[in-house]
Amino acid sequence: MLTVEPHPLLDLQAFETTFPRPLGEMQSPRNLLTLLDVEAMAPLHSDDRVRELVRDLLRHGGFKPTGRSKPASEYLIKAVKEKLLSPINVAVDVCNIVSLHSGLPISVVDLDRCRAPLRVAVAESAMSYVFNAAGQSIDLGGLVCLFDSDGPCANAVKDAQRTKTTDATRRTLSVVWATKELPGRAADAARWYRGLLEEQGAGTEGV
Repeated sequence: MLTVEPHPLLDLQAFETTFPRPLGEMQSPRNLLTLLDVEAMAPLHSDDRVRELVRDLLRHGGFKPTGRSKPASEYLIKAVKEKLLSPINVAVDVCNIVSLHSGLPISVVDLDRCRAPLRVAVAESAMSYVFNAAGQSIDLGGLVCLFDSDGPCANAVKDAQRTKTTDATRRTLSVVWATKELPGRAADAARWYRGLLEEQGAGTEGV
């Protein structure tokens, strides 16, 4: 269900999750939310080397991962330290936990809001999309992205508003954006990620 165009640095992990109930009927338990802390005990830990290698991955196609376009994993560290991050839903909360500690950007999209086929490729220079409810957009030129038949819908910086999860979401696709310069890290992050989701009663399947 997902094709990935050749890329010299990209080490991508992706899986589908099916939740037992719509996300609006599920709540992240307190013991899960305690992991949204940079000091929490976790199997993976980020550092400056991870952050720089992730930026190198995003730079490869010509994108500049700085300022407001920095990797989502870097934003999470800042948001958590400044207590700006609130729980959203189980799918996004678990995504944020794994991204925070692994240092890897992760996308999570509602599969029922995407239109097949899905593919991963570097966006062309004129491409952009709206990434929030306020209508703000991001220029995607040179950035490796997830595409559906309607165009780009997610990446390691900001996911598109049109495919984000809602209270009605039952099925998601998660994409772990990692680099081959960190061998095994994507697989380790995906394994922990899937385990946390399964602890919440969800089923996961690799794609």
